[in-house]
Amino acid sequence: MGIRNKPVFWAMVVLTVFFTLVRERVAAREPAGWDMLRQGGFVVLIRHAAAPGFGDPPNFRIGDCATQRNLSEKGRLQAQALGESFRLRKIPIEKVYSSQWCRCKDTAHLAFDAFQEHPALNSFFEQPRLKAPQTEALRAFLMQLRPQRGNLILVTHQVNITALTGVVPQPGEMVVVALEDDGRPVVKSRITAPD
Repeated sequence: MGIRNKPVFWAMVVLTVFFTLVRERVAAREPAGWDMLRQGGFVVLIRHAAAPGFGDPPNFRIGDCATQRNLSEKGRLQAQALGESFRLRKIPIEKVYSSQWCRCKDTAHLAFDAFQEHPALNSFFEQPRLKAPQTEALRAFLMQLRPQRGNLILVTHQVNITALTGVVPQPGEMVVVALEDDGRPVVKSRITAPD
């Protein structure tokens, strides 16, 4: 091999190692998450599926989907695939709750069919002053609903999941948490959105 090719060779080696490590990391974290969910007793925080943009239009109204940022076709397919992932793996579910935003309700409906709305899951992206009280309301809600045999599914927004766990999830990503005795959520796994 000539001297001119050595940098290219080493760059290829570094890239190959990098992509192998990334692939192994993803592969290692997802099966463990699904295995945990088969046992039940976890809270699954799901960021709504793909919806173009961020935030909501200025004329946003909670009960009017036409005024909101909604799921794209990709997001609708992603939500359906999410539900299929739970069904194929026979993951036990106790209850499903959703934010009152249409993109979350659509994700919950397309993935799990039946769900209940809960305001503690609503986004505070446009009103950051609500971060602390809303996160505290979510913690209190979780203390009341500790999952036993199945898993508690919460479809919500990136800001809510980040405030509660410190994790910044991608659209459709799941953050699996266990609740400590004091109600503090401990992140146990992350499962990327299905394709």
